[in-house]
Amino acid sequence: MSTRHDLDLKTFEAILKKEKSKIEKNIELIKVELNSIGMDGELDEIMDMAEIEIENTTDHTLLEKLEAEREEINAALNRIALGTYGICEKTGEPIPVARLNANPTARTVLIV
Repeated sequence: MSTRHDLDLKTFEAILKKEKSKIEKNIELIKVELNSIGMDGELDEIMDMAEIEIENTTDHTLLEKLEAEREEINAALNRIALGTYGICEKTGEPIPVARLNANPTARTVLIV
């Protein structure tokens, strides 16, 4: 496995960091919302406990998804730092640039 010299790693790093920043902002917003659900004392007939539970479950699911995306971005940034970015983790072959453009966190040549 060798370093890819045909990729503009700075561009991919910038894309990944920008996306990570957006995700982290969304994670913080969801955490604030989760901490405030049902605590504001403004529950009325429209927003009953069942609706709160659904919203809470949805927020937790979204939070888990965003945290997983952040971990994938961190892993991609780590691969850039190690010089292994753009190399398939299964075959050792270069990941096509078009695939990396579509999914900068891609770890493999094939969509799995």
